[in-house]
Amino acid sequence: MAGSGEESKKMKLYSYWRSSCAFRVRIALNLKGLEYEYKAVDLLKGEQTDPEYLKLNPLGYVPTLVDGDAVIADSFAIIMYLEEKYPLQALLPQDCQKRAINYQAANIVSANIQSLQNLVILKYIQEKVGPNETTPWAQSHITKGFEALEKLLKDYAGKYATGDEVYMADLFLAPQIYAAINRFEVDMNQFPTLLRVYKAYQELPAFQDAMPEKQPDATS
Repeated sequence: MAGSGEESKKMKLYSYWRSSCAFRVRIALNLKGLEYEYKAVDLLKGEQTDPEYLKLNPLGYVPTLVDGDAVIADSFAIIMYLEEKYPLQALLPQDCQKRAINYQAANIVSANIQSLQNLVILKYIQEKVGPNETTPWAQSHITKGFEALEKLLKDYAGKYATGDEVYMADLFLAPQIYAAINRFEVDMNQFPTLLRVYKAYQELPAFQDAMPEKQPDATS
């Protein structure tokens, strides 16, 4: 990066290529057309425990967004911050009921699926239960969450999760479905609504540019 004043004002996103939490923030930044500097944090090498990084994110997770003097950790908080500070390309609908459905879908993913299949949890399952138990563990929680999402979204989904515009629910769904397919071998034919909207995301540059394999720290 050039050392110009303009570059120094650019937001910084501390990210790991395969993190679904960072993935959803990358989508939000892309949708809003916001430029940012990608700062890789290698979770497998333990870079998230570096004292300097812990000053930014005391939990030692990714993502973390630095926007001037603002330092925001946690993907939900980052997305809400971006929505309020940079309202162009709204990530939440005006209708309060549809807005609540977006919050609910996002929380099903973040609280009841992703948090139970993140690196820390899977490592614990591997060590305490057995190395062959991580995938069945993740599959069981993904399936339970996806079953709930299918029921929640069936009366709201259009081209995307809650209609014909991309909103917050889509930002949380896309990375989780990606992980379900590519990491945990979940049969998405059980979830026709989720599979349909996921195929629609593949047509959107903001989603495709945020894909894990397109990030500068991606490995094969």
